[in-house]
Amino acid sequence: MADGSSETKSSNQMWGGRFASGPDAIMEEINASIGFDKKLYAQDIRGSIAHATMLAHQGIISVEDKDKIVHGLDTILSEIESGVFEFSRRLEDIHMNVEARLAALIGPAAGRLHTARSRNDQVALDFRLWVKEELQRTERALTALIGAFLDRAEEHADTVMPGFTHLQTAQPVTFGHHCLAYVEMFGRDRSRVRHAIEHMDECPIGAAALAGTGFPIDRHMTAKALGFREPTRNSIDTVSDRDFALEFLSIASIAATHLSRLAEEIVIWSTPQFGFIRLSDAFSTGSSIMPQKKNPDAAELVRAKTGRINGSLIALLTVMKGLPLAYSKDMQEDKEQVFDAAESLELAIAAMTGMVRDMTVRADRMKAAAGSGYSTATDLADWLVREAGLPFRDAHHVTGRAVALAEQKGCDLADLSLADLQAINPAITDKVFDVLTVEASVASRTSFGGTAPAEVLKQIAWWRARN
Repeated sequence: MADGSSETKSSNQMWGGRFASGPDAIMEEINASIGFDKKLYAQDIRGSIAHATMLAHQGIISVEDKDKIVHGLDTILSEIESGVFEFSRRLEDIHMNVEARLAALIGPAAGRLHTARSRNDQVALDFRLWVKEELQRTERALTALIGAFLDRAEEHADTVMPGFTHLQTAQPVTFGHHCLAYVEMFGRDRSRVRHAIEHMDECPIGAAALAGTGFPIDRHMTAKALGFREPTRNSIDTVSDRDFALEFLSIASIAATHLSRLAEEIVIWSTPQFGFIRLSDAFSTGSSIMPQKKNPDAAELVRAKTGRINGSLIALLTVMKGLPLAYSKDMQEDKEQVFDAAESLELAIAAMTGMVRDMTVRADRMKAAAGSGYSTATDLADWLVREAGLPFRDAHHVTGRAVALAEQKGCDLADLSLADLQAINPAITDKVFDVLTVEASVASRTSFGGTAPAEVLKQIAWWRARN
């Protein structure tokens, strides 16, 4: 039978050296959020100033106490921003850290600040303010990325490159048109950001713990002071809602997926086998053993960030999926996911904007590749429909025979002789050669949203008016 010292030793091993003092240390470790929610200090102080100002306006606290509170909060803001403020884990979170310091600065008047509010609506406000500001930063970053693509699209409106499906050469397109594909993608991301800001533009403060308050507060005044459209309309939903965080993470995941697709293309394009672009040393690294290597590390890291961002979305969805109304402590796990995703997304967008502006486009390599793989085969089929009157399915069959003959001869379609083509279908004339070049192919795609240089320039102008 084990003696008491063995039991004590076993207990300490179970808790581990970090938790040598037992359950109290465990509770402090799991309960404290100041290690990450101190990031909300500016929003917390801003919300408290607006709340105190409203309380004084409504006669709930004195103007004198309000002035002391505001002055104290301004002092705390300066202390935090100058790095002299001491955060305490014992005080759990940013709200209690600020409130304790306020009491030390101004005395009993600090206790009046928490009138008619709870930490539940306080954290909902702080976090919503932070996410709203982050969405605004994301909007600006996406606008800069779109602008970089518009500049490259205009520069290369008539630069011919291969268009791919299944990563196989399909039809010639212009690099400007390809750039505009990403403009559309990031434009949708920006639209989602703007919609998310509109969705979340409601002020939580005043919902209190979950039922509202009996004090005669003016929630519309506080909402206006904090830059919200209006206050939230249901106190239970207010303190239990994290849709704004989930929506941010959803937007971030979709945008990161777009960034990852672009990163993948940059990685492929910069290989010697493709050679479509070159990245400068600012966005590349060398190999530790192979001196000839130039690795597109920045693009690869952007591609990898997508996994982190997607993981954050899944993590918070999982936290929220089983929570009864209203507030539960589980929701403390929301912030780290959002903070990490926001940091990753900001960095990825900035890196990609830099790479788009930095890359050297090798138009000669693009043009050479554009004609490979019989990329003008569809142009031959279209010509047979348009000029020879063949049904498209018959034209498709004739074109397939022409491609097979070119493969047999080891040449491109444009290098087949007129006699070769007429042996397949006598309706073919020498005018067919006008459509078998890659330049003619792209120039003919004049449908709205097509790859023709003139159409590319129209779309660039449309986007510039909206960017």
